[in-house]
Amino acid sequence: MILFRYLARELAGSLVAVTTVLLMILMSGRLIQQLAQAAAGEVSLSFVFLTLLLRLPSFLEMILPLALFISILLTYGRLYAESEMTVLTATGFSDRKLLGYTLIPATFLMLVVGSFTLVLSPWGAQKMEKLYAQQAKLTEFELLAPGRFQSTTNGSRVTYTEKLSDDKKQMHQVFIADGNTLLLADVGTQYVSDTTGSRFLELHNGRRYDLNPGSPETTILDFNRYGVKIADEPEERRKLRKEAIPTRELVGAKDPKYQAQLQWRISLILMVPIVTLIAFPLSKVNPRQGRFARLFPAIVLFMVYISLMIAMTGMIEKRTLNPAIGLWGLHAVYLLIGLGLLLIPEFLRRQKVKGL
Repeated sequence: MILFRYLARELAGSLVAVTTVLLMILMSGRLIQQLAQAAAGEVSLSFVFLTLLLRLPSFLEMILPLALFISILLTYGRLYAESEMTVLTATGFSDRKLLGYTLIPATFLMLVVGSFTLVLSPWGAQKMEKLYAQQAKLTEFELLAPGRFQSTTNGSRVTYTEKLSDDKKQMHQVFIADGNTLLLADVGTQYVSDTTGSRFLELHNGRRYDLNPGSPETTILDFNRYGVKIADEPEERRKLRKEAIPTRELVGAKDPKYQAQLQWRISLILMVPIVTLIAFPLSKVNPRQGRFARLFPAIVLFMVYISLMIAMTGMIEKRTLNPAIGLWGLHAVYLLIGLGLLLIPEFLRRQKVKGL
């Protein structure tokens, strides 16, 4: 029991450190992207931090299997490199018992990943769906500062309003420069399409100028009402729709997109014991080699695993891969790889002993 606590403590320390580093890398990239959107006036600052918080379970469900994989390689690699494993083996501590000790925290982590991927991540996606719906209803006027030119839509359009109504639902004395088109209007209002999620700006009592670069000719059009498409529904919101579906509704579904989503969620759980079986034999290094000797090829093996999972999930959605085969075949192959790494060296060692 003392030995188990020691190994579990060492493994837990590495797991926390690796998870923290990977989480910071993943979240910092997303934070920079969303802060840029907030600076451009596309989203509010509170929206940025709420979405990051709600996205945390979906980040962790991806990070934890990789973190466990790296932690086993680093922790046991250090023990082999410093000859601690040699001492344990000499005292009768077998690889089978060490694997059993390793599978105990791996089982706990598998339950944690299962709670994320089956429950918390869909719940967070549902909350984000509501946030996106609120953000879509949030008029662009609330993101504009009266009396100030503001760039939107990646800088392709500049909007100016002299005044906003008290309820921030109307713009007064509106100017819009969109490419070679200039729009002037007395009043601007906004509405969101319930079917597409796209946002439109309605201008009232205005004039449109179509400029022709290199020519003095200008087309002028007076209008009573004119619609301008502000933004399409965000790509992330379309993706969230299937991620937000509760797991119980995916079970037994015939839609390939739902079947792919269910298999993806279950696959993240199955990854934990499978990568444990793979990392355990790969962590064995010769003290002369150093603890990082097998780290790079092991990570490449993991990256191929997760990349194939992503690709095959897309194939199921597009009906190019039979859901009955789905991701299960991939897990079976990697399970065989793990078992092979565990059993083949022992088999060869015994054959060598018999040959002597």
